[in-house]
This record gives sequence, structure tokens and C-alpha cells, in this order.
Amino acid sequence: MGFGNMSKMLKQAQKIQQEMAKLQEELKEKTVEASAGGGVVEVTVNGKQELLAIKIKPEVVDPDDIEMLQDLILAAVNEGLRKSQEMVAEEMRKITGGLNIPGLF
Repeated sequence: MGFGNMSKMLKQAQKIQQEMAKLQEELKEKTVEASAGGGVVEVTVNGKQELLAIKIKPEVVDPDDIEMLQDLILAAVNEGLRKSQEMVAEEMRKITGGLNIPGLF
């Protein structure tokens, strides 16, 4: 590999690195929403896989069936995390052009 190709690859790697740093900041602001039980439990998760909000409709709160509410919250949170990871993967693909670069995930 000639020096010109090596230099070009390094510049490209630096550009990707800068875009990745910028994306890391943006992911704090990008959010996804998920729900369970037909929308009785809704969650908001950001691109850093942080749970930002949980909304629970009053009609699902049954003191005699706390387990169902716990299951709905778990389902909504897990779906939110999955959607967040998909969003991050999609944003990464935009930067890397589909290249699989070890160590980015």
C-alpha cells in the first residue's frame, strides 16, 4: 500500500472518529418511545440507552395485580431499549457507510 493510500485512510478514519464523537453527543438528545399493554405503559429511551420517562395510565394500576403492571413496565422498557439500540446502529451505519469497524460497538 502506497503512502498516499495510507494517508487517505488515516484522514477517513479521523473523519469517522470526529463524526462518531459528534454522534455520541447527539444520541443523548435522540429518543425513541415504546409501549406495552396497548399503550397503558409508555416509556421514552434516549440513544444512550437511558430511560428518560415512564407513563402509566391509572386504569392499569390494580393493587390486587401488581405483577401484571410490573410485567408491562418490563416489556415496555425492554422494547424501548431494543428500539434505542436499533436507532444507534442505524446512525452508525450512516457514518461508516455500512463498514463493520471493530471496536465501535
